[in-house]
This record gives sequence, C-alpha cells and structure tokens, in this order.
Amino acid sequence: MRNELKIEIKNTFDKLYQTLSLFTESEINAIPFEGSWTSGQVARHIIKATSGLKQICDSNTKKLAGNPQEKVPAIIKIFLDFSTKMNSPEFIYPEAKDYDKEALLATIKQIENELLDIAENYDLALTCMEFEMPGFGYLTIYELISFSVVHTKRHIYQLQNIYKAIRN
Repeated sequence: MRNELKIEIKNTFDKLYQTLSLFTESEINAIPFEGSWTSGQVARHIIKATSGLKQICDSNTKKLAGNPQEKVPAIIKIFLDFSTKMNSPEFIYPEAKDYDKEALLATIKQIENELLDIAENYDLALTCMEFEMPGFGYLTIYELISFSVVHTKRHIYQLQNIYKAIRN
C-alpha cells in the first residue's frame, strides 16, 4: 500500500512538471479562452489544495475502525470524470495575478517531497479530524494523499487543454 502510493505521487507530480514545463513564462499567465483560469492559476490552485497536509496529519488524528482506503474509489470516480465541471471552494481559489513559472514549480516540488515523506513515515490509517473534505467528511491520511494525487491528475488534464488552446 505504502510503496504503490509513493509511486503514484511520483508519477503524478512528474507528469505535472512535464506539463507545466511546456508553457513559456508568458504563456503561464495567458488566458486561453473566456471563463478559464490561466495555467499559473491552475498551478496555484493545485498548490493551495495540496499544501499543508503535514499540519493536518500532525494535528488531531484518530484511529477509527474501517478501511483506510474506503473513500478513494469515490474520489477517483468524481474527480477523474472530465465531463463534469466543478467549482472550486473559495479557500483554494487561485488569486487573479501574474505567476512566476519557476516559483510555482519549486513550490510544487516541495509539496511532492512532503507527500512522499507523509506516505513513507505516517500511519496512513489514521483519520484526520482537523479538516472535513467537502462532500466526503473526514479522511484518513491515505485518503488525503490519494485526494491530492487524483485532484492533481484532474488539473493536469485541464493544463493539457489550456496548452492546446494557447498553441492553436
């Protein structure tokens, strides 16, 4: 379970770096079409959604009965359904501003390292009682990391579409 999770983190974040690296510095802040975020805003949204997990995992946790991976299939089903449009909760909404590509990539690398550290060293079956995921409730550490990975995959798909729109 632990090794597969670490491989999934590594593969997903490698794909994110590759995709963001396709954009030039000016393209990072280009609006591809009306109503869309820029690729910089998407990266910032990923950062806001996936940072701070260590604080959540280090705070109020409980060992609850049940499968520590129970909510992962539902997370995958919802977030990897690219036919549905979702609205971001306000607390992870990206700021409308110009972003620096290298700063975004550096922050994403820090988040990847944090996720890998948590996956390696924490009890993945503990439930994090400090934060309730909208629509899912309290998640185990395993489920929180899985959410971070699946959510990032959704936005890699979005970044690929933004890249195509900018380049056409």
